Amino acid sequence: MAGSWSTYAREQQRSLMRLRNALAISVTAAAALTGTSGAAATADESEPRGRHGHVSLSAANQPVCGDRAGADFPVNTRIHGGPAEYRPGGGPQLWYVDLTNTTAHTCRNIHPVVVLVDRDRTLKDSQAKLEFFDAVGGGGRARPVPFERTDADEHIGVFDDGFPGFVIGAGETVTVRVRLGFTADTRPNEVTLNAAVVQRRGEDGEWVGESGGYRFGIAPEVVVPQLAGPPELADTGFRFPPGLVAALLVGGGVLVAGAWRVRRR
Repeated sequence: MAGSWSTYAREQQRSLMRLRNALAISVTAAAALTGTSGAAATADESEPRGRHGHVSLSAANQPVCGDRAGADFPVNTRIHGGPAEYRPGGGPQLWYVDLTNTTAHTCRNIHPVVVLVDRDRTLKDSQAKLEFFDAVGGGGRARPVPFERTDADEHIGVFDDGFPGFVIGAGETVTVRVRLGFTADTRPNEVTLNAAVVQRRGEDGEWVGESGGYRFGIAPEVVVPQLAGPPELADTGFRFPPGLVAALLVGGGVLVAGAWRVRRR
């Protein structure tokens, strides 16, 4: 078993490497879903961090988040708060994605992108139900995240649905609330979820962050059998006379006492 899991871990690393190529496709698909053609709304400095504004500047003309030549991603990304197990058909479970801007400048048009890889390769795009909230600190609109399956059996979902993206101030952290569930027909499985972070720039995008893996299980619904009570005897209407009951109790006591004396001898 250890060998198979080490192979599985190596596949997750390959998945992250392949993600670099998949991100361009995902961002282009997100632009098509929103009906944009290279221009997207961006945030004004007066807007709360983590929210989008409505400035007429094109996203393609916005400053790049961080130094392109830098060795590290400018947005630290962390997944936390998720359960270790999901039940098919159960309610969605809440967890969080922290996005921390490590630069000295505001990062705009930020879109998380999640990648699901299941051990058995049986998961379908339609079985994973993911949504994110477009406001931080509570409230906001819950937006669906549809998945697209790649040739490598990965399921990629972009936090989009017409959302122009999060804005993260210099040195600040935005916490994105996420809900995930699985349909009742989902098979038991083991899944690893990774999050990348993209700064949309028109129909293109810059990869600016990456999380560690969030691993969880999908378990079958546990059916607890109903325990039946003791069988009831049919009421025949017959009743022992009280005197006979007393005689039986006394006689039984005499028999037990006699048997005890025989064993002692």
